[in-house]
Amino acid sequence: MTTASVSRPRVLICDDEPQILRALRVILRDAGYEALPAGTMEEALDLAAVNRPDAAIIDLMLPDGDGVELCRHLREWTEIPLIVLSAIGDEDMKVRALAAGADDYVTKPFGPRELIARLQANMRRSTRDSEESVITAHGLSLDLARHMVTVNGAEVHLTPTEFDLLRELARNRGRLLTHRELLRAVWGSGYSDDTQVLRAHMANLRRKIEAADGPRLIKTESGVGYRFAS
Repeated sequence: MTTASVSRPRVLICDDEPQILRALRVILRDAGYEALPAGTMEEALDLAAVNRPDAAIIDLMLPDGDGVELCRHLREWTEIPLIVLSAIGDEDMKVRALAAGADDYVTKPFGPRELIARLQANMRRSTRDSEESVITAHGLSLDLARHMVTVNGAEVHLTPTEFDLLRELARNRGRLLTHRELLRAVWGSGYSDDTQVLRAHMANLRRKIEAADGPRLIKTESGVGYRFAS
């Protein structure tokens, strides 16, 4: 009696360090994924075109370009989750990668469980129905159709801007949204660099929806942006 093989989700991995590629292949294999390893940007683009991966993990530093450029090329034809690997302190590169279409980043050195958790969260987000009407997390309920927010069953009154900000974060829950992404989505392109406006409204929103013992719903990624609980 034979057992039908189950197709594993394919994850493109691009890093010019052989030991990192080997580690990623083992981590992904043990988590139930098929790894598509590439050592250069050109090789990664060729693999992606032929194999159509379900997600990609990309190092920011590559011998024939960088992860930002690779993200930009992939975003021209695919909406798969893109996660970039970066060294500690590469804040500018992280922001550039996220602006180029990356969904998230993991800082080296990374733990296997963190990497897989980020990968799974972003893959869930990419397959989720974008028109979900009610989003719930940690006692909060966001009814998009009725423009209603409750926390532990009690209605919370938000300003239109606060509601739009919460909606943008919640619709992308689990994904890191940069300051610029949030500003453009909620206020428009003319506010893309006005982080003071964003911080002021974020403080008001958190005061209304977060518990007194600290933030559970909206996490701050220092210098980069915010992430809603997955």
